[in-house]
Amino acid sequence: MSALPIESVLPELKAALGTHHQVVLEAPPGAGKTTLAPLALLQEPWLQGQRILMLEPRRLAARAAAERMAQLLGEAVGQTVGYRVRLDSKVSDNTRVEVVTEGILTRYLQNDPSLEGVGLVIFDEFHERSLDADLGLALALNGRQLFRDPADGAEPLKLLVMSATLDGANVAELLGNKNHSAPIIRSEGRQYPVQVHYSDPWQAGEAIAPRVINSVRQVLATERGSLLVFLPGQREIHQVQQGLEETLGNNPDIILAPLYGDLSLAEQHRAIEPAPEGQRKVVLASAIAESSLTIKGVTVVVDGGLSRMPIFDPKTGMTRLDTRRLSRAASVQRMGRAGRLQPGSCYRLWSASQQDQLPAFTPPEMLQADLAPLALQLQRWGVEDVNELEWLDPPPVAPYQQAMDLLEKLGAVVEKKGTRQLTPHGEAMASLPSHPRLAHMLIMGERYGLRQHACDLATLLSERDPLNSDSADIQLRLDLLRGECRADGRQRATVQRMRRQSQQFQHLCKQASARLGRELKALPVDNPDDEKWLGFLLACAYPDRIAQRRASRNENRSDGDNKTGSNLQYRLSNGRAACLLPRDGLQRHTWLVAAHLGGHRGQATDRIFMAAALAPELFDNELADLVTTRQQVNWDKQRERFVAEQQRRVGSLVLSSQALTQIDAEAKTRVLLDLVRDRGLGLLPWNEPLRQWQARVDLLRKLDLERGSDCEWPDVSDNTLLATVEEWLAPYLANIHHLDDFGRLDLANILLALLPWPLPQQLEQLAPERIKVPSGSRIAIDYTQSPPVLAVKLQEMFGCEATPTIASGRLPLMLHLLSPARRPLQVTQDLVSFWGNSYADVKKDMKGRYPKHYWPDDPLNAEPTARAKPRKP
Repeated sequence: MSALPIESVLPELKAALGTHHQVVLEAPPGAGKTTLAPLALLQEPWLQGQRILMLEPRRLAARAAAERMAQLLGEAVGQTVGYRVRLDSKVSDNTRVEVVTEGILTRYLQNDPSLEGVGLVIFDEFHERSLDADLGLALALNGRQLFRDPADGAEPLKLLVMSATLDGANVAELLGNKNHSAPIIRSEGRQYPVQVHYSDPWQAGEAIAPRVINSVRQVLATERGSLLVFLPGQREIHQVQQGLEETLGNNPDIILAPLYGDLSLAEQHRAIEPAPEGQRKVVLASAIAESSLTIKGVTVVVDGGLSRMPIFDPKTGMTRLDTRRLSRAASVQRMGRAGRLQPGSCYRLWSASQQDQLPAFTPPEMLQADLAPLALQLQRWGVEDVNELEWLDPPPVAPYQQAMDLLEKLGAVVEKKGTRQLTPHGEAMASLPSHPRLAHMLIMGERYGLRQHACDLATLLSERDPLNSDSADIQLRLDLLRGECRADGRQRATVQRMRRQSQQFQHLCKQASARLGRELKALPVDNPDDEKWLGFLLACAYPDRIAQRRASRNENRSDGDNKTGSNLQYRLSNGRAACLLPRDGLQRHTWLVAAHLGGHRGQATDRIFMAAALAPELFDNELADLVTTRQQVNWDKQRERFVAEQQRRVGSLVLSSQALTQIDAEAKTRVLLDLVRDRGLGLLPWNEPLRQWQARVDLLRKLDLERGSDCEWPDVSDNTLLATVEEWLAPYLANIHHLDDFGRLDLANILLALLPWPLPQQLEQLAPERIKVPSGSRIAIDYTQSPPVLAVKLQEMFGCEATPTIASGRLPLMLHLLSPARRPLQVTQDLVSFWGNSYADVKKDMKGRYPKHYWPDDPLNAEPTARAKPRKP
């Protein structure tokens, strides 16, 4: 076999690790770093008698790396080279290279921060920046500083960070001390040329499966060799597999091989191994095949360009699987799969211009993941401030605080003297290899004698849903897991793996029970088979996802079951909305616990995929810690009324309520003022005269301000009134109980009280509501226009030599001189000019239209009239 590229830098790597305690190794895919670097370091003098721990981000990659290294040594796995992953391990007393998944390193460090007996820790594929990898590196650095510092005479722990695409300078600076960075060794690799083909632009919302199926058919017709097809996840893999089976028929020359994490070990090997002589393989893979694996015989990559990743939403406290465009770095990784063994081709199912628009790198999981597992491990490590540790990207403040709040709700931490400390319950949770929610549920299962139920539920919630059903009832999944209903061909391997997982959880629960001892406070239940305990256990894990059915109009809030199933909408204790599919049998229950929810970012309502009914009587005893009692004084938006109740609540949900007989007046006033601020002054009974009054006061205020004189007039604009409601409106709200009561307020007198004496009299003098015109009529002035408008019939102004004014003659009114039909004939603030210039033309036009009306030749000496013509003397 020809030499692999990494072999040329192995002497440099040995030398660097001989003189430094940390090194960064950059090598492209296929260079051989994963399998050759650990073996090359086994005989180094500084490692004698010690082991190498190598971290891989995925179980499949860990097994494959161990098997390949054992094969190179001519040994079986478990001798010199072994592995340890969830549900599977092959190690022995002779094992010196142990390949592990990242969570296992964290457990090793927690049990022994010094990692005694380990001389080197290798972080492989570190560019993936998983949460466990960042945590493992931070703990390893801290543990080394505390227990393996050579300055104290200790045997140093060496660290090697390996990656294909990595910002090596930043990692080297993190690994080194403040004065010296870690050395960086680069292998140029041996990437055979790969010809890249682009497609038509990818359209937003386009289904991926049809495009991939068509592309694979065309590539099979034009290319040789096996194909590696990248798809977002299992659903798309199954869709494409089914489509290709229908399209290709029973072609014996082509093997379709799915590849993803939940497959059995035999099925994964089938996908990785080369195709038999004379056959071709089409491997339909998730992102698991981006790195660490060499799939033999592959010379063509078909890249769908999408990747599915878990994204934590702090607003909802839930993690969603989000399908996104991959990064440019990931696209290069995928392309490299085609050129590992010989020249190849890569078909990207998007355009070249879209390639340039891809983000440079995939964001670190630290910046978009649920930080509860990390927070629990840091508490167990004894970290009070996350900045005590060295991070490439420190945990974001808000999500980390939210994670700590969850741990406190689960009883894992308690606040003492201003700091949060891990409880014995939290210590036991941290020892379990599961999310803190499930760890809490497992321990509560031990406490109540429900170990089997808790372990089965933890297994179901740790894995992908094994049942393709429109019903969210988790009991159906338990029946499948326990063999009470038959599993089909695809489900069988999954169910077997899940049963082993449940057994492992039971073993771990026994250990946790022994560790807690008296702290466990066992409270075994009388009838463990009662179905209500499923809801209880799920409520332990997901107290923020307890769900109460929204009451229909013809329903009242009760704890009974809904016999009609008329409403599928539920409200969660975290305030979110969720729903079941129609005809789901769970809809008859008023109370549920939603263990698995899904939806799209920005959606107001999530879909419930997995849940159990919850018996409300549990809130009286077993779940009493979740119940709070408080006085609720607020505005009920649904009933549009003020409510003062004493409520028993679970988060945002109301268990029961009782009206308060004595209401704090100040609290009520605050609620009503907040309502006015929220909905605006339109809530009050405004009318046209009040709006005119507001405009009159505003006008006089502006005139005083323009003159620069002391202004006595208050600011009564909407903005100021809204900002000062507590000053002028609060005293009048005592009798407000319903929304309609606002309409009964005497708003005129409330506003008039804003004018101190003698401003009300001055208002009438300076800005009167009406003004007397020459005809004797008193015409209303419109102050809502600027300047104020006097709309009056032209005939009523005969004999008036000057434009009428207000504000002691300071402001001429804008005259709208109207026709007999009350349409404007002239708009002017200069009445004298109108009589002398424009009146003659207006008279000529109007006299023809309205011959019965009075159109004198000399308007200044004519008699004004509100009639068609003046009365005869």
